[in-house]
Amino acid sequence: MGQGRRLLGLEDLWEYRELLYFLTWRDLKVRYKQTAFGLAWAILQPLLLMLVFSVSIGRIAGLAPDGMAYPLFALSGLVPWTLFSQGVSGASDSLVGGESIITKVYFPRLIVPLAVVGSFLPDFVVGLLLLLIVLGVGGVTPSVTLLALPLAALALIVTTVGVGSFLAALNVRYRDVRYAVPFLLQLWLFGSPIVYASSVIGPSFRVVYAINPLAGPIELFRWSLLGGTPPSPSIAVSTAVSLAVLVVALSYFRRVERTLADVI
Repeated sequence: MGQGRRLLGLEDLWEYRELLYFLTWRDLKVRYKQTAFGLAWAILQPLLLMLVFSVSIGRIAGLAPDGMAYPLFALSGLVPWTLFSQGVSGASDSLVGGESIITKVYFPRLIVPLAVVGSFLPDFVVGLLLLLIVLGVGGVTPSVTLLALPLAALALIVTTVGVGSFLAALNVRYRDVRYAVPFLLQLWLFGSPIVYASSVIGPSFRVVYAINPLAGPIELFRWSLLGGTPPSPSIAVSTAVSLAVLVVALSYFRRVERTLADVI
């Protein structure tokens, strides 16, 4: 087990945990420096997306479970999606953007994309509080399923770190990645149960849906807040894929890290 942690660079991360905290706090302050709304953007982004989807596709029957108002259903998917999309987008370009510090000082390079993802966690918490308030106003009271929320959040963070760190390492060698990420995220948005229920997925696409590492966290997150029908068994496959993505990403990152300062 210890050898595995060393192989993936996890022990090095613990040794440099103070640097991780510093870079996370720096990224958070820089992102909202000289902004008029600050953390209010964490509320505005999912809310505005909810309004857009409610107006554009919210009237299509069957997208949300029976008896569930579509705006509430959409917001419960857009809050975790916002963390994933922002985290992946920011992490993917973090190494190239941090060239000045990477080429001068040694530290575990994985800290850079991790700090970016970590800087979006306060936004996620604010968005989650907003979601709970909106659900309360809409008459939805979370039940005992709310106990699954920490597990859903952990699965979401694992998926975000895995995808983001892999793309960050890949972007160092292939700068096309920064152009491909926005398009990839658009496809991922509509390929995941964010603005529609998983029940609309046809049998022929179930296998493809199951191997989507984001499907499991989104389903579990939504179920923990809204209750209703338990998540489909495919979330077990999605969770396994998410963990596999994280391990592969950390292994690849560790391999690329050795020549990172020379290539970047």
